[in-house]
Amino acid sequence: MFAKIPQQFTAPFGLLGDEAKLAFPSSPNGISKLSNVRNIPASDTYWEQYFVLFDSASEVFSLITPHHVRRALTDAPENVATLIQVVSSRLFNSISDHTFPSSTTGSVAAYASSFIKSASISQEKNATKEVLNCLRVLQRVLPVVFEVEGESNTFELEILWKKEEVKENADGMEAAQFVIEDEDESDLEAEGRQTPQTKSKTKLLPSLGERLFSAITDLMFCCGFTLPKNIQVDYHKINYVIWEKGIGSATSLGNNNMYDSNKIEVLRLLLVLLSRQIYIPASSLFTNPSLFALHIVQKMPRRDVLTILCSLLNTAMNSSTTDTITIGTIAGKLPYNHLVFKGEDPRTTLITTCLQVLCVLLDFQSGTARDHLVDAQTASPTVKTNTFRYFIMKLHRTQDFEYLFEGIMNIMEQQIATVKNLLPGAKKSLPYMTETIILFWKLIELNKNFCAFVLDSEKSMDFIAYLLFYCVEIKDKPQQHGVCRAISYIVQALSAEPAFGSRLSNPIRVQIPTKWGPVDTAAEFMIHAVYSIVATTSGSLTSLYPALIIALSNAAPYFNHIGVSASARLIQLFTSFSNPLFLLSDEGHPRLLFFMLEVFSSVIYYHLGENPNITYGILQSRKTFEDLGTFTLARGLREVKRAQLAKEELAKRLANPNSKGKTPVHDIEMGDAGAEKARLLESEGASRGGDSQEREQDSESPRGSQGDETVTRSLMSPTSETGPYTQDSSISEKARGKMRERRSLSIDTISPLDRLPLTIGRNGFVPTQEWVTSWQQGLLLDTVMIFISDVIQRVEDMQRHRTVPSAEVTKFLSSVKLDHVIPSKPPITPRRFLWSDASLVWLTSLIWGEIYVRGMSPLGIWNATNVRLFLVKHTQTQQRQITETVSNVVGGFLRRTSDTAQARQRAI
Repeated sequence: MFAKIPQQFTAPFGLLGDEAKLAFPSSPNGISKLSNVRNIPASDTYWEQYFVLFDSASEVFSLITPHHVRRALTDAPENVATLIQVVSSRLFNSISDHTFPSSTTGSVAAYASSFIKSASISQEKNATKEVLNCLRVLQRVLPVVFEVEGESNTFELEILWKKEEVKENADGMEAAQFVIEDEDESDLEAEGRQTPQTKSKTKLLPSLGERLFSAITDLMFCCGFTLPKNIQVDYHKINYVIWEKGIGSATSLGNNNMYDSNKIEVLRLLLVLLSRQIYIPASSLFTNPSLFALHIVQKMPRRDVLTILCSLLNTAMNSSTTDTITIGTIAGKLPYNHLVFKGEDPRTTLITTCLQVLCVLLDFQSGTARDHLVDAQTASPTVKTNTFRYFIMKLHRTQDFEYLFEGIMNIMEQQIATVKNLLPGAKKSLPYMTETIILFWKLIELNKNFCAFVLDSEKSMDFIAYLLFYCVEIKDKPQQHGVCRAISYIVQALSAEPAFGSRLSNPIRVQIPTKWGPVDTAAEFMIHAVYSIVATTSGSLTSLYPALIIALSNAAPYFNHIGVSASARLIQLFTSFSNPLFLLSDEGHPRLLFFMLEVFSSVIYYHLGENPNITYGILQSRKTFEDLGTFTLARGLREVKRAQLAKEELAKRLANPNSKGKTPVHDIEMGDAGAEKARLLESEGASRGGDSQEREQDSESPRGSQGDETVTRSLMSPTSETGPYTQDSSISEKARGKMRERRSLSIDTISPLDRLPLTIGRNGFVPTQEWVTSWQQGLLLDTVMIFISDVIQRVEDMQRHRTVPSAEVTKFLSSVKLDHVIPSKPPITPRRFLWSDASLVWLTSLIWGEIYVRGMSPLGIWNATNVRLFLVKHTQTQQRQITETVSNVVGGFLRRTSDTAQARQRAI
């Protein structure tokens, strides 16, 4: 009985029809023929296998490698051109074919029948399979074409954008051909009547690229393929209706996994076409725009733009709700489900892809798509620059704003729930958080009415808390630093709005971890979050510091009743930024100190009596303020040297506990009579901010890239005239005298030490006394020093060596007024986030970097291609865990695509 078994299974993969697939990479008639045989005609049967051979996207991406396509482009480029043309032509013809989309049923019998038929030699035509394979082959081939082209687009223009001229007869030709000539008619009259017959005009047919976009648009709204079959009207299978309820639609069409998977395939090809710009260097991003992106944002009909825009937005915003009930959606509510069901969920992948397409379209501003300048600092899109940005700007209905904000809030709440869960690691982090944050940024940037709606909402401060909390959670992950930076810019942009300040006194209604301590208001949470980001990153996130400190400066005029803990955090930030090592290590660091002084000046100007805890902290740190008034390079270098020697001495003592001896700190202070006294006086302030100072002294890492440094410079270089406080503020003559005295001291105390060739800065930065003088004289110390000189004596008499303020001191500080010294308050002038070319390039790189990384698994869409817009770093492969093996096995039974264990890569 068992002897007959081998005869029944002569080929191990015969039942599955995999023999042809396995032979495709090595067969002479397979992919190798694309480069080995020149000028394969379009009518050759060789091309047929690209439409019928593959059954999934993973098969296309594994059997056709970038090396195959790159070799064909080098040895036989005409074959690659023919492949693109033949596949595109089959795609166009299949869409118009009456058999597309193929009827499908969900029964087990139908699935088994199709499973068996796939192994037969003569199988009936499956139009849906052919369309999907056309999409997948183009997804595989085009990135390699873009990479080889680089900044040159000769091949692309010739194959995809060249329009064919055809002759078209004149309108009167049909009527003229029935005219019977009269024999007596003169030759001149006959010649005149024959002219309309022979005269013809030419017309231009749409290019292949234009037809490709039209096909993608049709497939996005094809009944039976991406939309339910029951909404088809007569024989018109293309129906431009919005996918889901939300903006522009009040009804839900109903979805299933098949429709979601087909949408993913179509949107993936759209992303591949838009990815042309990642193969262009950042320096040429604005001068060499992608023709594909220009076409979709400028040439697409208004109906198509609005339908696509609303469909993508609604699908993304409905992420917390789904009409599809499957094993995956049910299991998704169970704890630790991601360790068992490791495969790709079609619904999650669709939401991610929709958000990616939205971010790319709303970000694109290259070439003629750049926003038009309204004034010196404001630019606005038009219907001729980028229609997607324009229609986002035109949203105005309150219900649409509410829908968008609620959808984004739901996503943020789902993400925070994964962190605060009682069971550690029970929920998997959402894969589309970065895209959601960038989408929100684009919405508030383009639509000022939406920004105002968000800030007027009762949940506005809850959303800010979610953003900052998420930033704190991911700040220690280098691959997430770009997202942290985007969050800092969003907070800065929102803090510049007056409505933001009016909400700072509201309580935070979301639950926050106990490690934050007592936090009563949104302002206190903001202070704690900024301190946590700055103090625990050891200089590795310096690109975030300016925007976050500017946000504090913008919010400071609205600070009310700040608690003891938050006030201490502000003082610690100020102490860290005033540390000589930090000040002298980078050209932009004094700006951070400038912004912190703005915070204290705002508190003194606008809410002096309501913030006794902050003012008491200022009085405790008065020595630091006074030293800044007479700061010189010589003294700064001495302090740096003293700190370095003290650290070395401490290290020696720890290494050799039995050794005894004095630290050589005094050697560097010889010749300075007041150095020892100054050192003793500074000990009190050093003990209060020691933790943050040590962190700043221990590590000063260089910036990650030149692009980061460029953007940071633009944010950290506002002139004193643009700030809310200038030296022309209305102050008394006594204060002016103190200011002149302080400036003269800072200049007159220059010693030869400032010429020491001591390089303490990053990237070889060498501070000079001229540079120190340039920023030291502009520090906003006058307001703070006036306050200190006016109240310090009375506070010292009341305090009498106590470490915490007594009730009498608190009551006194709550009643202090400086109207007799500073008679008028300056106007509130917040610093807004301003876009520059560098920041636009950085955001584009961030968006495409996330898309690149997301596309690595499971398909590897852009893998093994030379991306020029950003740098790709490769890390070593990690060993597979047993949980991954188990999850892949279980996921395989559920027919969910398993993640590969390939090397992790990150884009920066």
